[in-house]
Amino acid sequence: MGLLNGRKGVIFGVANEKSIAWAIAQILRKEGMELAFTYAGEALESRVVPLAESVGSKIIMPCDVTKDEEIEAVFKRIREEWGGLDALVHSLAFAKKEELKGEFMNTSREGFRIAMDVSAFSLVALAKAASPLMEGRNGAFVTLSYYGAEKVIANYNVMGVAKAALEASVKYLSADLGPKGIRINTISAGPVRTLAAMGITGFKQILDVVEAKSPLRRNVTQEDVAKTALYLLSELSSGVTGETIYVDSGFNIMGL
Repeated sequence: MGLLNGRKGVIFGVANEKSIAWAIAQILRKEGMELAFTYAGEALESRVVPLAESVGSKIIMPCDVTKDEEIEAVFKRIREEWGGLDALVHSLAFAKKEELKGEFMNTSREGFRIAMDVSAFSLVALAKAASPLMEGRNGAFVTLSYYGAEKVIANYNVMGVAKAALEASVKYLSADLGPKGIRINTISAGPVRTLAAMGITGFKQILDVVEAKSPLRRNVTQEDVAKTALYLLSELSSGVTGETIYVDSGFNIMGL
């Protein structure tokens, strides 16, 4: 018997087979969860659809999370086809490439707005739309953050500020969702070689430092993060909400 047999979840944020979101999707499916997927734009459609189909997904929809009508369309279909929802994975973040280098004070007003909208407010919008489908089902959300939310990481810049907003949003959302029996948590993952991460200037040096200084003396993998997501989206974590769980080989505990 799978840990998640009979449960249904939607994944936001798969970019390709190296995505953390894809690793999470695979482990959820292995444990019996039926999955829906979204993608943003034609370029991602060509990558996401074959992956989603490979795990038997029947709901694969476009969704630009900066557009409320597209969010509404996703959950309208989920309601029609499933009647409810048990889990949502939010693995969405974006900043203009030019904002991820140099000094943070040079962040543009528009660049700041975009990063906050896609990387942080999208969780609020999705929680508002999805939570009515989760009531009475012990539903759970999980989102993905990074240590740059609380410590200065060179070139992470506006994304660090957006991740800080994301982590604060998880706390506030947990207070809203808790009385409905719905949990929400974030995973602060160590650096992982993904499409998004490779856009950060100096990313290779970050990997080297974590490997050299973390207690486990290694970088984490997509699968390491996925295992924690499985815990947070299952009844194994039934008393856990509003938390930031570190999956970073222990790097966050280290001082000089």
